Amino acid sequence: MPSRPARPNETAYVAQTIAMAFASDPIWEVALRGTGGSTEHHEPYWRLFVEGAMRYRTVRISEGGGAVSVWLPPDGTELSDAQAADLERLVSRALAPAAVDALHALFRRFEANRAKQPKHQYLSLLATHPEHRGSGVGQRLLADDLNAWDAEGVPAYLESTNPGNDHRYERAGFQSIGGFRAVLDDAWINGMWRPPTPRGR
Repeated sequence: MPSRPARPNETAYVAQTIAMAFASDPIWEVALRGTGGSTEHHEPYWRLFVEGAMRYRTVRISEGGGAVSVWLPPDGTELSDAQAADLERLVSRALAPAAVDALHALFRRFEANRAKQPKHQYLSLLATHPEHRGSGVGQRLLADDLNAWDAEGVPAYLESTNPGNDHRYERAGFQSIGGFRAVLDDAWINGMWRPPTPRGR
């Protein structure tokens, strides 16, 4: 099935899909663990990042909604100043103070690792809706996205927070270029790079 840019009225669905897909992620489940075990903040948390990328029209969705991707263009920022302020208020309400400090430290590690790379399209998030898991729809969406960046001659970069997904990214042409550790549990976050592939190869 073809993919397309997500429409503004699909922002909530994209955020819901990401929240469900990342609920058990080795990095984000720990980093976003709310006081008392609450997960009510997960969807609004991810929605801010979806809305941030919607500024660039680089949120993609597979036809039928089975998978979603959130990209940032070269020199793009994840959040506007207003969205960053909303995020700060959200996490301050949902997380314990020590967890908020750890989340800020984790953000800095992501930002520092990305800043080392040449200009690229940044795959911030890729998620498959639980009802479509195992169907290959996420891999097909990623392939569509990469075809677009190949046509522009732009490399792609991502940070894999789940080692169980690394082989899928490798299948799409990404290679590990090092990474960094998470703050709370020292789990590994794998930086992966993909140069543009000439069309027809």
